[in-house]
Amino acid sequence: MKETIQSFLKDKFSYFISKEEEILTNLPTFFLKPEGIVPVLSTLKTAPGIELNYLNDLTAIDWLGKKTPRFEVCYLLRSGNKSSTRVQFRVALEEGEEVPSIINIFKGANWPEREVYDLFGIRFTGHPRMDRLIMPDNFQGHPLRKDYPLEGFGQDYLVEDLLTIHLKEDMEA
Repeated sequence: MKETIQSFLKDKFSYFISKEEEILTNLPTFFLKPEGIVPVLSTLKTAPGIELNYLNDLTAIDWLGKKTPRFEVCYLLRSGNKSSTRVQFRVALEEGEEVPSIINIFKGANWPEREVYDLFGIRFTGHPRMDRLIMPDNFQGHPLRKDYPLEGFGQDYLVEDLLTIHLKEDMEA
């Protein structure tokens, strides 16, 4: 299956691929340019014989001081029809760069994209509601960044601030 996906991507989307690796055994990983994530994922979702139609995970990595660009947004997809097929796509981003939202391809990307924004500060263009999901609205910074101070920014929060749950308003949206 890996070879099928490789040849499909090279035939149709070679200009979006920046590199290819196998980070984990049997997990092909393709690095895409930010502008390639939407066309590549939307095509692979319905491509006959591939059908990567399930978003398994969406997260980010902060490589501060280890790699450039600093951030990577990671998408783990699998086929709901062929359960053993898993493929990872990564988009490398510099500080302040944005990546297009995939919420129109995978509705389940809604909260993971907001979580990545909340914890890493990476914005997803085209997302209908790019605001905090986990941290209080008045929280300063993004706590999963490597340069976030361990002691925080000295901000005091009321218990009510920390218990504010956005679930109700999210369910209504």
